[in-house]
Amino acid sequence: MEMKYKTENRQLTITLSGELDHHAAKGLMESIDRCMEQNLPTKTLLDLGGLTFMDSSGIAVVLRAKRRMEALAGTLVVVNIPRQASRVLETAGLGRYVDLI
Repeated sequence: MEMKYKTENRQLTITLSGELDHHAAKGLMESIDRCMEQNLPTKTLLDLGGLTFMDSSGIAVVLRAKRRMEALAGTLVVVNIPRQASRVLETAGLGRYVDLI
């Protein structure tokens, strides 16, 4: 699991690649939290385009990022969602809580 990020005008873009499973999820959530705390974005784009696999642990990652952005009075948008990851997120009904593009 690899995470890269960039910021511009208080918009944080976090790009994930590799496999997002229960082994990677905890460390990833901590990395995302630190990144948000350091940059204090008003909007975060979570780019899943590089994921090759995501299990239900990805749901926890997205929900934690959403809660963190709400605490910062900001928004979260999940973009470039691969088909397999999209099925996981849609099956969980995440589209009701998070913008999935």
